[in-house]
Amino acid sequence: MIVKTLYRVKFYDTDVMGVAHHANYIRWFETGRVEFLRELGIDLNEMMSDGIVFPIVEVTAKFHAPAKFDDELEIVTAAEALTKAKMKFNYTIRKLGEEKVLAEGTSLNVFTNDGKICRLPDKYYSRLTRGLE
Repeated sequence: MIVKTLYRVKFYDTDVMGVAHHANYIRWFETGRVEFLRELGIDLNEMMSDGIVFPIVEVTAKFHAPAKFDDELEIVTAAEALTKAKMKFNYTIRKLGEEKVLAEGTSLNVFTNDGKICRLPDKYYSRLTRGLE
C-alpha cells in the first residue's frame, strides 16, 4: 500500500537561504507515517491508550534537491517490513505534479509498552499487515 500526503512548505520551515531546513524532512516523514496508519484504521491515540508507543530507533534521509517556501509537496509513504516488534517505512518527497525526487528516506519504528519492546497485539498487527499489500 502506498499513501500520498500533501504538505505545503511553511515560511517557518525554511532557513535564511529560503530552502526547507533538512530537519523538517524527518517531520514530514512522520506526517506521512501517521497518515499511512490512519488509512489502515489505526489511531495513534488509541494505541497510546492501550499503552503502546511507536518510537523511531533508526532514520535515514538522502537529499537530492531543495524544497522552498510555498512548494506543495507530496509525501509518499510505504511499508517495507513488519514484525510484531517493529516496522520499517520508506518515504519519497516530491513537489506535487513533478517526478523529480527532492528527498527519500526510511524509518525503523519499534512497538513499546512501558519503555520496553513488546509484541504488537493482533488488533493492530492484522491491520498493519494490510499495509504491506
